[in-house]
Amino acid sequence: MGQPSYEASNAIVYLTYGAFLVTGVWIAWLWRGQTKSEFLASNRTQKALPLALNFIASALGSGILFTYPEISTIAGVQGLVVYALSSSLPLLIFGFLGPIIRRKCPAGFVLTEWTRQRYGVFTALYLSVLTLITIFLYMVAELSALQQIINALTGLNGLWAVIAECIVTTIYTSLGGFRISFITDNIQGAMVVGLIILGVITVGVETKIDRSLVESSNLLDASLLGWQLIYILPVAILTNDFFLSGFWMRTFASKTDRDLIIGTSIATIAVAVILTLVGVSGLLAAWTGAWPGDPPQEGSIALFLLLEQLPAWVVGIVVVMTVSLSTAAFDSLQSAMVSTGSNDLFRNKLDLWWIRLAVVLIIFPVAVVALKSPSVLQIYLISDLVSASSIPVLVIGLSNKCYWWRGFEVVVGGLGGLLTVFIFGTIYYGNAQDGAKLLLLEQSLYVNDWSAFGAFVAAPIGGLLWGLGAFVLRVGSQWVLAKARGGAGVAFDCPSPEPPLSTGFHEQSLTEDDQEPAASVKASSLKGKFL
Repeated sequence: MGQPSYEASNAIVYLTYGAFLVTGVWIAWLWRGQTKSEFLASNRTQKALPLALNFIASALGSGILFTYPEISTIAGVQGLVVYALSSSLPLLIFGFLGPIIRRKCPAGFVLTEWTRQRYGVFTALYLSVLTLITIFLYMVAELSALQQIINALTGLNGLWAVIAECIVTTIYTSLGGFRISFITDNIQGAMVVGLIILGVITVGVETKIDRSLVESSNLLDASLLGWQLIYILPVAILTNDFFLSGFWMRTFASKTDRDLIIGTSIATIAVAVILTLVGVSGLLAAWTGAWPGDPPQEGSIALFLLLEQLPAWVVGIVVVMTVSLSTAAFDSLQSAMVSTGSNDLFRNKLDLWWIRLAVVLIIFPVAVVALKSPSVLQIYLISDLVSASSIPVLVIGLSNKCYWWRGFEVVVGGLGGLLTVFIFGTIYYGNAQDGAKLLLLEQSLYVNDWSAFGAFVAAPIGGLLWGLGAFVLRVGSQWVLAKARGGAGVAFDCPSPEPPLSTGFHEQSLTEDDQEPAASVKASSLKGKFL
């Protein structure tokens, strides 16, 4: 019990990859005549249900099999509920902000394009670097999680599963681009939902709970960490989602605003349920005596300790689910990285074959770093801290009333937020070395002190304060220069409306559901300025 045979494990893993490869290549062949624009994005083409499945597939990933059971073993039901809601509810922000940004930047397909239009080239490149680094870290985390899961569930060398996934997703993504990723995510998303339902039923039937362990575990009680997570996780995950271009590409792909709102709403509910069900495995592992075990094991492997007590066929279902989760998430990240790089760095002027080559080349550094098996949670936390510093000062520009907010404030605020975390850490620990380590959250999120909480308070608040200081400095300098030259200050003059910047894409016509008066669209298209 607990593990399929060597032969069965190989068959399950590699036949699943084979099925995805055949499906992806077949779809790419059907769409072999697509243009470069269609390869990079699919603006205004998708209805609500495909969008929902895509948001589900992109929001998950095999790493959830580590992180959600772990939070259950540490912060109990309270921590699990907070984590599941914090991960799912931010998807609604794309339904809320998506229509606004699409009207401000109708020819774009990623957030960085609106940033270029609103704040200028330098700020767009700054955000693009942060976005590409975040996507890179997520790709590393996905492959690292996959390797560890295959090792734990099957006893196989997870390295070969990582290589297989890289080859499979790279082949069909390089051939078909975002459109293929979107279609395969529909299939994989539906598979994941079905496998989750099947897995929950089988685990529920096969698991035997020791009721005496329920009370003694204290996992039903509230805790200090659980209360801290109510603030930390929404801030971390909400802001980090802004850096994930895959979400924005799917936002721009929605056919109408109504489709987008319905799609994100369905995805939010589904993701909340899925993550809660996955996280409950940590509780079940504790209540069946599978965790912590003898000798005690980390909470991150609670699900796998539970599966050791179940029949091998149940583990086989989880292996298929793992491969589906990982493949869906990874091909979305691949297409997002290539499309973002093409748009932001090369303005979509690269030949399609160079773009396809880029899909192949980026896989090598990702795989090399992933094979070092860093902590999946720590990778996510580092990117979360960066986004918590940068996004609050960025979104101020969404309001036309804040036309005076410029790119200088965004860059200074984002970097200043990280500096504030370092300052807080130095004061909290009493030395600069530990203050620097707080930037990497080396002690993880689940510590018995206020360090992580303080870091996620310092990042956004510090970023906003530094941004405000940069604003005062810029306006004051411009006023002094204007007086010295005998002119009037222009820092608070409302800029003239400008047409949206060209991205190399043909702007598609709006449907009746999305149409606005032309003047309204133009008024929201401000000329991007750094200073």
